[in-house]
Amino acid sequence: MATGTTTRTGTAAGEASGRGPASGRAPASGRSLTHGHGPAPRRGLAAGRLRRTLLAALVAAAVVVPVSAAASPNVPAPAPASFAESAAPHDRYTVNRAGLAEAARMAATAGRTGRAAKLDAMDAAGTAQFLAFDGRGRGRAVEVFGDLETADRVAVLVPGSDTTLDTYPRFRAGAVSLQQRLQAEHPRSAVVAWLGYDTPGTVSTTVLTAARADEAAAELGPFLDRLRDMARPGARLSLLCHSYGSVVCARTGTGPAVADMVLFASPGTGADSARDLPTQARVWAGRGGGDWIGHVPHARLGAVGFGTDPVDPAFGARAFAAGSAGHSDYLKPGTESLDSLAAIVLGSAAPSDTADTVSGASHA
Repeated sequence: MATGTTTRTGTAAGEASGRGPASGRAPASGRSLTHGHGPAPRRGLAAGRLRRTLLAALVAAAVVVPVSAAASPNVPAPAPASFAESAAPHDRYTVNRAGLAEAARMAATAGRTGRAAKLDAMDAAGTAQFLAFDGRGRGRAVEVFGDLETADRVAVLVPGSDTTLDTYPRFRAGAVSLQQRLQAEHPRSAVVAWLGYDTPGTVSTTVLTAARADEAAAELGPFLDRLRDMARPGARLSLLCHSYGSVVCARTGTGPAVADMVLFASPGTGADSARDLPTQARVWAGRGGGDWIGHVPHARLGAVGFGTDPVDPAFGARAFAAGSAGHSDYLKPGTESLDSLAAIVLGSAAPSDTADTVSGASHA
């Protein structure tokens, strides 16, 4: 969500967790399949890989997507506030808390008691720090944890599919967990939970293409530039990109303030190599041993699929240890994956030689 501008309503739905069906791994491929008749072993293998990719994605989604993510987009709320570029974070927080309260009131009046309760919980203490908030439809929100203006280490979390205001609590829980872990070691740190785009539904055709990611990247890039100016001068920014969020990050041009881009639980990025990404940041990749995304073949046919697995050494990302994390477990307290992500944000991490994958070359 571009802070300071009126945003679009979304039709997204929450990042699913669980384990999908085991499928054979396919090598990255950007080749088109030819059509015709007669024996064509290579064509048959490619077609089989595509079928397994689509089947694995759709079956896994059908198993794990929560019913709560299927909420109607027709939720009333006030238009989001707009701000001057020079508006201070605390001024934005105050105005957006008022917008959040009004959105909760309107949802309750419309009989949307479930949404109203979730919105009330988002600012139960009256101290929430939203740089941007749009309660219409599926909703968007950009929330800060920590003191952004004094922070010299800032992590930006970019979520994947099915993340909406109705499933926001679990996204927020990950941000809180990361902030607490960072604060324990480096008090001048902050985490930004960036639900600034219309995430695709896990059970949808949009989750298999980069269309939503392209739209999101057009929002995320300018936001990062503004965030740099809101944080402490010289602050180090890190992009932490979960699942479909890694597709978003892979399409986002970043400036020199972004030191690290971290891809985890990734279905692929659409790029063949970390060096093809529009960033000079160090690129990291990791996947937990319990993450079902590892069983989904990383293939691409035209606009469908995302190709090379980022944890494949051939991709060239730095590997980080993710332990036994499941698809939605990377930011849970006490996990090896959380420790690794915190170390990357703080600038103290080195490529892991104990991760499930062999580390590749740095993108920096």
